[in-house]
Amino acid sequence: MLAFGDHPSPNCGPRRNGAQPDLIVLHYTAMASCAEAQARLCDPGAEVSAHYLISEQGKVIALVPEELRAWHAGAGAWGGASDVNSRSIGIELDHPGTGPFPEAQMAALEVLLADLMHRWQIPPERVIGHSDMAPARKSDPGPDFDWQRFAARGLSVWPATTAGPDPEPGAFVAAARGFGYPDAAEDVLLAAFRARFRPNASGPVDATDLAMVMDLATRFPVDAPVAQA
Repeated sequence: MLAFGDHPSPNCGPRRNGAQPDLIVLHYTAMASCAEAQARLCDPGAEVSAHYLISEQGKVIALVPEELRAWHAGAGAWGGASDVNSRSIGIELDHPGTGPFPEAQMAALEVLLADLMHRWQIPPERVIGHSDMAPARKSDPGPDFDWQRFAARGLSVWPATTAGPDPEPGAFVAAARGFGYPDAAEDVLLAAFRARFRPNASGPVDATDLAMVMDLATRFPVDAPVAQA
């Protein structure tokens, strides 16, 4: 069972232009404790917040009502969503920024994601990291976050890894943009992509990077029309 706390943050407002959540953005706090992170997310002077904060012990703390716009994403984009705050639900994980995420925290996140995705009809390809939508300035949730675990449970996505030909100039950036990454230099996009999908890889873009990102762009093209039943 999830243990929900209710500690509302004043750092929120209406979603703009009638937007509804169609993205979920995952963060880590990189602070000394969950209590310290909670205090900052609720401090009017800090001007930051999130909808949920999950402690290392798996306690889910509700900070901003889902129908409101929390201030967690900042500058960045995912596909056509440039005001990511108005289009997303933000989840902060109590984590220092390095090392594994505790099992209790990951289990709580699984339950929360499944509930949010069901209620807001958010598909798994639109569960992203802060570093995905703001690759030039953010690194969370980082290379230690187990994205493959969540993809196996239908809570995120994972690419096929069959390598094809060596990449042509610009091919990686084009495919990354097709999946959703914002406009950025190749090295910036590659670092963000590898932190999520190939954390042990190094060097310039290679055939495996290209094959993986092209698979994602082909199966999950960003902002593709949703088929109607």
